[in-house]
Amino acid sequence: MEYLDFEEPIKELQEQIEKCRNIGDESSVDVTDTCDLLESKLLKKKEEIYGNLNAWQRVQLSRHPSRPYTLDYINYITKGTFLELHGDRNIGDDKAMIGGFGKIDDQSFLLIGTQKGYNTKTRQYRNFGMSNPEGYRKALRLMKSAEKFNIPIVSFIDTPGAFPGLEAEERGQGEAIARNLIEMMSLKVPMIVIIIGEGASGGALGIGVGDKIFMLENTWYSVISPESCSSILWRSWEFKEKAAEALKLTSQDMLKSKLIDKIIKEPLGGAHFDRESTFESVKKEVLTSFNKLKKMESSMRIEYRREKFSKMGVFREE
Repeated sequence: MEYLDFEEPIKELQEQIEKCRNIGDESSVDVTDTCDLLESKLLKKKEEIYGNLNAWQRVQLSRHPSRPYTLDYINYITKGTFLELHGDRNIGDDKAMIGGFGKIDDQSFLLIGTQKGYNTKTRQYRNFGMSNPEGYRKALRLMKSAEKFNIPIVSFIDTPGAFPGLEAEERGQGEAIARNLIEMMSLKVPMIVIIIGEGASGGALGIGVGDKIFMLENTWYSVISPESCSSILWRSWEFKEKAAEALKLTSQDMLKSKLIDKIIKEPLGGAHFDRESTFESVKKEVLTSFNKLKKMESSMRIEYRREKFSKMGVFREE
């Protein structure tokens, strides 16, 4: 298990607990009371640290290398029924964007999302979760197929942004994302969006228009990352913590601003501490939301979806 800088006190206590248990296993000394006391201290320390996280610490947790990624959620909740589909039928197959059909219980869903890698090799293969235009076009192709067969859509977001390379812009990155925004506003099937990690800029919004939008507790959603914001405003990444606070990017900030519908609670310490319970929480929200949305006429869902996004932000007409 890897630990972040603010988790060092937790790491020290866990190491003490392991040493205590080893002493008990290797000798006849009864260390049960000592281990129990350390366990109690560990729980209190976790509650103290994770109950008072600032914006930057939540950003760090959202990027934790042990945190589950899109395919982890999909493979668990579909129980092996997921069939991944590839290609945008134009340029190629973007490995950073995955999509396919699968069943959650007895209901078929289209599941799409941005996928990161687990090590250096897979991170390069997945382009660090940053999609090219063909990724967004693949996602749109699959969404239109789901609409054709009246299959609801679930979108998982975990990306530092759309790929900013010159070649991506040459192939129409902006147009691809804009096209998705237009089309998603008019999809006739229910669409549920869940931010499971990072949700940065148009890269996230390109698959993020939905009837219901959820965020896991330790995730963030913003027009720009704290580092990029810091480099623009202060010409340095050193102010990323200040930028994170100013951006109001946490799930709590998003809910307060009415930009999302609900926060999905994570286990103490983050989703990576208890993956299964996190997967079950996500599955429950998906099925609960779908059962409500399917009762609405498609025209009503589209009207509600458009109104939902039209109300976001503040503007003034002169």
